[in-house]
Amino acid sequence: MVEKKVTVQLKTGLQARPAAIFVQTANSYSSEVFLEYEGHKINAKSIMGIMSLAIGNGKSVTLYAEGSDEERAIEDLSQFLQKEE
Repeated sequence: MVEKKVTVQLKTGLQARPAAIFVQTANSYSSEVFLEYEGHKINAKSIMGIMSLAIGNGKSVTLYAEGSDEERAIEDLSQFLQKEE
């Protein structure tokens, strides 16, 4: 299992369109991917899970992945969250 703490740099946070793109990206990996925010750990492949967390700009999250492409999944998803739109 790989884990990485990341600060969300997306201007709008992980809401609506960015959340949908994040979930779409997570679903492109065969690994199980999770995101933890303020003690809540959810499946990163679930749009409802991501939206329920209401993660804003500047907030810290922890990404977890386990599977054959775990390293790449964590790297791509963390880069996405750190993009300044």
